[in-house]
Amino acid sequence: MIRYVWVSIGGALGTAARYWFSGLVANHFGETFPWGTMLINVSGSFVIGFFAAITGPDGRVFASTETRQFVMIGICGGFTTFSSFSLQTLNLVRDGELAWALANIGLSVVLCLVAVWVGHVAATHLNQLQGS
Repeated sequence: MIRYVWVSIGGALGTAARYWFSGLVANHFGETFPWGTMLINVSGSFVIGFFAAITGPDGRVFASTETRQFVMIGICGGFTTFSSFSLQTLNLVRDGELAWALANIGLSVVLCLVAVWVGHVAATHLNQLQGS
């Protein structure tokens, strides 16, 4: 049960960092293009890849399973779920599963875009029902 607590704390820290960083970037670069989200996804992917490798079985830094979960699932997951997607796709490529990696990329992008559109359409429809 304590692992869930630590992952939750890491998630809260990652989420707070995402909120702060996206605001900072939006104030600096504007909000026309989602630079904050892009930089968060790229930096989160870097962090999870770096931490996974440096603390992995062949890594130079020892980290307990709990510490890895705190950082990779908690902090990186709260900061950006894109980091998990990126690491999983990299692992598929490294394992020689190029077709699965490409499927993961294609399906993730397409299905998430479809889901955001369906959610938008559903909410728009519900909003119109409230007004009548």
